[in-house]
Amino acid sequence: MSKYMFILRSSDEANAANADVDFAEMLETMGRYNNELIEAGVLVAAEGLAPAVESVVLDFSSTPPVVTDGPYGETHELFDGFWIVDVANQEEAVAWARRIPVGAGVKIEVRRVPSLDEFPDDGYTRAERAWRERTGNL
Repeated sequence: MSKYMFILRSSDEANAANADVDFAEMLETMGRYNNELIEAGVLVAAEGLAPAVESVVLDFSSTPPVVTDGPYGETHELFDGFWIVDVANQEEAVAWARRIPVGAGVKIEVRRVPSLDEFPDDGYTRAERAWRERTGNL
């Protein structure tokens, strides 16, 4: 099994088109999809994000990093939420991502999450593995 992250990216046009969608209806639709993931036993995590205007951006081009309010620069696509699923392969991940109930102007990026076993077995990796085992965050 491999973990994959579905990154929900919405364009300004998609957000404008969905401005009139009833929030309760959207939650119901997305809830049904999330429930399918749960029933299939593949959902690891899922979260929506607050609007980008509530964010801050840290720019590490200088020391100390500069912190600015709101989304970074011009935003053509915003990261609005994510899912992490644990499935057999990329093809299965894509099959699940195709079922996400979103409309035009939305993109879903599917990225594999490397396992801890893919990193060097050093003190930091061993400490993280122990933390994951202790907290159940495997």
